[in-house]
Amino acid sequence: MPDDGRIATGSSAQRRRDARGAALNVPFELRLGLRYTRAGRRARRSNAFISFISAISMAGIALGVMALIVVLSVMNGFQKDVRDRMLSVLSHAEVFSFEGPLADWKPVADRVRQDPEVIAAAPYVEGQGMFVRGDTVRGAVIRGVDPQLEPTVSDVVSHLAGGTLASLVPGEFDIVLGIDLARALGVAPGDRVTLIAPQGNVTPAGIIPRLRQFQVVATFESGHFEFDSALALVHIDDAQRLFRVEGVSGVRLKLRDMQRAPQVAAALSAQLGPQLGVRDWTRENRTWWAAVQTEKRMMFIILTLIVAVAAFNLVSTLVMTVTEKQSDIAILRTLGAAPRSVLAVFVVQGALIGFIGTALGVGGGLLIACNLDVIVPAIEHLFGVQFLPKDVYLINVLPSDPRASDIVPITLISLVMSLLATLYPSWRAARVRPAEALRYE
Repeated sequence: MPDDGRIATGSSAQRRRDARGAALNVPFELRLGLRYTRAGRRARRSNAFISFISAISMAGIALGVMALIVVLSVMNGFQKDVRDRMLSVLSHAEVFSFEGPLADWKPVADRVRQDPEVIAAAPYVEGQGMFVRGDTVRGAVIRGVDPQLEPTVSDVVSHLAGGTLASLVPGEFDIVLGIDLARALGVAPGDRVTLIAPQGNVTPAGIIPRLRQFQVVATFESGHFEFDSALALVHIDDAQRLFRVEGVSGVRLKLRDMQRAPQVAAALSAQLGPQLGVRDWTRENRTWWAAVQTEKRMMFIILTLIVAVAAFNLVSTLVMTVTEKQSDIAILRTLGAAPRSVLAVFVVQGALIGFIGTALGVGGGLLIACNLDVIVPAIEHLFGVQFLPKDVYLINVLPSDPRASDIVPITLISLVMSLLATLYPSWRAARVRPAEALRYE
């Protein structure tokens, strides 16, 4: 038994010696930089103010990074929500003819379906008209669709109320109205509404507008006012009769990956020849998407300034640390430490503060961004407020979509700014002259 105790004591001592040896293998610049960082947290009065400034710098970096991640996640969420609502009515891409109506659309549809990126294709006829009911007049876009093929290229079926697309029977002149358009006209499923087509009938008395009575069979609500207030769906055969066109306006496509719509549209346009063109969903709303991207960039720049201010607070923190540690620096130089080693000590200290602040900001930002659907309702319930009233905004919740393409640049920028902020104080520390620093010690 005593031998066992001596063996245990010996093994414990050996482990301590191994740990001490491993610690000695760590570069002294790293060990000293970590020690100075921890020393700022001790209860020494001379370090109290430096510790406070250091904590403020760390907290500022964390708050700036957190604000960037949360704001950009919310903007991504809004963009994704609006995009999904728009694409519930729009298609990912459209094939059209530069020479007018597409007389024979089926060969074109068969050809584009051979592309592995294309999932489905459906024809459409589009024109403009004016609805009249009583004293109310509203202009709208009339889109003729195939009730069998349209659900394969858009999600409008999931937004229908009061009926289905199958209710659009050719020759019956049935119609599906956007919910806001129906409310403006004061109609509901089962009511009739008059549509005036721009192509008039030529008579000896002049051009007489062509009128057609349509029966409302359903309404749809995409959540996007532009479509809910100015779009109506009819059967494609009725649209051809109404607008007196031979053929179709184009072929709507659904793609496997809508984010690659511009590339797929360019490839299809090259394959189909000069008579046919292909436009994707980003080109149909180019101004809106450009405005959103510009706003996102400006918000990124503005919030990055918060991180910059917090990061450069490290300059004052490290300058005060260098001033306080001048005697330590002088002793290190006397013992043979090179200026670059002294510089590395304070770079490690500042970089560690920046790293901790960035890590806290990324963790906190992701935590908030991924739980906004819980946090925002809790705040609204606690203070009795509503950030997004249903009668004002299209949505009543804050959407959030954190993306690695935003988080990674934010993290790298914060770390780089923190590292840059350490260079000047570290350079000053490396220039400390031992004789002058120890003169009054």
